[in-house]
Amino acid sequence: MAIMKKLFPMVLLALYVAGCASTNIINLTPTQYPRNPSGQYLVEMQIESDQKTLRPDSVNPYVVIGDKQYPMRQTRKTHNRWEAMVPVGADKSGIAFHFKVDYKYDRFGKSGEGSLRSQDYPLVIK
Repeated sequence: MAIMKKLFPMVLLALYVAGCASTNIINLTPTQYPRNPSGQYLVEMQIESDQKTLRPDSVNPYVVIGDKQYPMRQTRKTHNRWEAMVPVGADKSGIAFHFKVDYKYDRFGKSGEGSLRSQDYPLVIK
């Protein structure tokens, strides 16, 4: 019983620290672009995480427009920035998009899966 009393505060501290980990998606895309004849526009984002158990090699982000997902690729020479070219039809003056990030993390010897969704962002084409 005495051992339990000594371990209890340490377990609570470990749970508190684990619960404070956060992962955020930061939109790096301008709010507007000039019209491009190709109809393709660059969308960028950054992932900031202090979650120590996150497996960086498992991060799999997408740009979501309506019901379509466009896979993103990691930008060169960075570890937490991603980009994708997305289509915007010539008949549209803009789109709304959000980011979805699937990832894996370690948890007590097993692998867990997580997913994040950003808020919606507008992209205006002038």
